[in-house]
Amino acid sequence: MKRTLPAILTALAALISGPALAQDTAVSENEARAIHDRLLTIDTHIDIGGNYATRKLDPGRFTGAQVDLPSMRIGGLDAGFFIIYTGQGALDPAGFEKARNAAEVKFRGIERLLQGYPDQVGLARTADDVITLAATGRRVVLIGMENAYPLGQSVEDVAMWAGRGVRYVSITHFGNNQFGGSSNPNVRRGDPKEDAGLTELGRELVTTLNDNGIMIDLSHVGKQTGLQAIELSRAPVIASHSGARSVFDNPRNLDDEQLRAIRDSNGVAQMVAFRSYVARLDPALAKAQKALRERLGLTSGAAFGAASPELIEEYRSETRNNRSQFTDVNISQFIDHVDHAVKIAGIDHVGLSGDFDGGGGVKGWDNASQTFNVTRELLRRGYTESDLAKLWSGNILRVMRAVESAAAR
Repeated sequence: MKRTLPAILTALAALISGPALAQDTAVSENEARAIHDRLLTIDTHIDIGGNYATRKLDPGRFTGAQVDLPSMRIGGLDAGFFIIYTGQGALDPAGFEKARNAAEVKFRGIERLLQGYPDQVGLARTADDVITLAATGRRVVLIGMENAYPLGQSVEDVAMWAGRGVRYVSITHFGNNQFGGSSNPNVRRGDPKEDAGLTELGRELVTTLNDNGIMIDLSHVGKQTGLQAIELSRAPVIASHSGARSVFDNPRNLDDEQLRAIRDSNGVAQMVAFRSYVARLDPALAKAQKALRERLGLTSGAAFGAASPELIEEYRSETRNNRSQFTDVNISQFIDHVDHAVKIAGIDHVGLSGDFDGGGGVKGWDNASQTFNVTRELLRRGYTESDLAKLWSGNILRVMRAVESAAAR
């Protein structure tokens, strides 16, 4: 949907409003769609596969993926951070080299998207770029790096990734790495259960990310490591895709102390619509999904990464069938996390993310084409248009600008 620059600026400039009211507000579909069309919407975490933007998965067409360009247009999703993800491996030269190669594969996929559809998408390197590109009617591509592991045993490559357009880096993923502790340490591999915080190299990473205008992402990061990063950083931080632990107790989610610390850094916590982090799965559904993964041999992140498009589509098709048969985690439960985060951190420090194609999605927001449903549910809860402008993009763009300024200083 093409928007004029003044309309986008108006939507983003509505920065004075309190937390949403805890009420059920009647909003017609036409009213909700009109508001949604005026908003600049950003999903801060969209994963991609190794075959992204190839003949096997062409994002310019309808695909089996949760995010492609047609589904973004249908759902009114204007922009997204496309992710260079690397699973955590061994902390040795061979492991670092493998991670670098994996990161390169993901970057090339994003590059192919940009080169293949220059009339439909553009790369944003700054907050102002996002607004300018969206005003042309193109989808906006931003780049995030999930897991700093590919950087190896120094921070020398940070400047190179910044030059390529990476605008946030998460310190860890599942398992501790050379920079700090994870929210989910790999105890079987020898990680201690207690998060020891940032390593010396991790402290250097925080400073270097600040210097290069890259947001520090605390999703997947251990609590002590994250709190130390906030204390050390001279710019606001983000959590690109996390839930509220007070709503659902999962190690991947943020407790109230973490939410307040992100708020106090003037940062933003992006609530994630990932079933397993939003609420407890129906045991029958969890059992059916476990059996499906075992039958298809998809029992690890590595197996998913190596799977053929045909196998992934079979998995997705049977997953949809399973979810139709059992009670599923839904969009209302996801918005419960948003409500709590707003209550604790304030409307200026909360955002929205799907973690699509990385395991994310809930009933009602299970792909980009359903993005409008999030806006309508928030309006039903009593959030105003100016609240939504902050949640969908205003807050993350404010943080981007602050990080840009910190780098310039």
